[in-house]
Amino acid sequence: METLKTGGNFFQDEILGMQWLNRLIGSLLDTCGLDTTGKIGGSVQFFLYDTIKIMVLLGVLILLISYIQSYFPPERTKKILGRFHGIGANIIAALLGTVTPFCSCSSIPLFIGFTSAGLPLGVTFSFLISSPMVDLGSLVLLMSIFGWKVAVTYVVLGLVIAVVGGTMIEKLKLDNYVEEFIRNGSSIDVDQEKLHFKERMKYAWEQVVSTAKKVAPYVLAGVAIGAFIHNWIPEDFIVCVLGTGNPLGVIIATIAGIPMYADIFGTIPIAEALLAKGAQLGVVLSFMMGVTTLSLPSMIMLRKAVKPRLLGIFIAICTIGIILVGYFFNAIQFLLV
Repeated sequence: METLKTGGNFFQDEILGMQWLNRLIGSLLDTCGLDTTGKIGGSVQFFLYDTIKIMVLLGVLILLISYIQSYFPPERTKKILGRFHGIGANIIAALLGTVTPFCSCSSIPLFIGFTSAGLPLGVTFSFLISSPMVDLGSLVLLMSIFGWKVAVTYVVLGLVIAVVGGTMIEKLKLDNYVEEFIRNGSSIDVDQEKLHFKERMKYAWEQVVSTAKKVAPYVLAGVAIGAFIHNWIPEDFIVCVLGTGNPLGVIIATIAGIPMYADIFGTIPIAEALLAKGAQLGVVLSFMMGVTTLSLPSMIMLRKAVKPRLLGIFIAICTIGIILVGYFFNAIQFLLV
């Protein structure tokens, strides 16, 4: 048992967490005469370490996930979802959302396509919620920072929000609140070409390059904000606003994340810095969910496809779900960290 625990810790810290890289960068900066225990040196070390770590994990994850995605083009996904009914369809849609695009803005075109193809509205919303919130990338990246217990719990609860949210929207019979051009659209079935391994790898590599270009600015911005929080904002301030002393911390974090636009890769370093400064776990994870699921740009895009009432219900369901998840994590934080 002790051997398994040691092996697990090594995998967590040295493989996923890449702590060896942090030590290496610290040693190189010290050799160059930069004091890594100071604010400037510490910020530089945080920035270099997190940027390299996230981009390396990003490349590996996208390669693997895109290879899996090559088996699930939109038409095939639509056919799979069409075989299920009731809550089972919502569960399958939420699970399929975990192997699709990494941000809410890139999920919305698929949502529009599925809705135009005649899939039940609640099913398409389960997909729309889970796709940016709980993709496979979030599972691995969360494991690299917070450990497997937090990562698995986050993904499970995210899927619960997606399934419950989609089911509620379906029960409310809100089909008439989808814009006319979406409801009257159609989808053409296209025979899927049988790709070989080399073709799938080529597709996966193209996705790595394309996605890395798109998310790199957000990763750099997120790491820069994280470095600033980690080394320049007093710990007492973070604890006061987002720590155990403020029962509204989860609500504040959820609302604060909405105006931002980033994916899981850009929010991870900010979350890491906040947690290190004393923010509650539920507060940090609520912030991440708010950014990835309810970002203002993605809500503007979604408004083009649905009417204000349906958009408002979607935002309300997601916001309430995220806040409940945040308080749940705060309640069990001592069991997970």
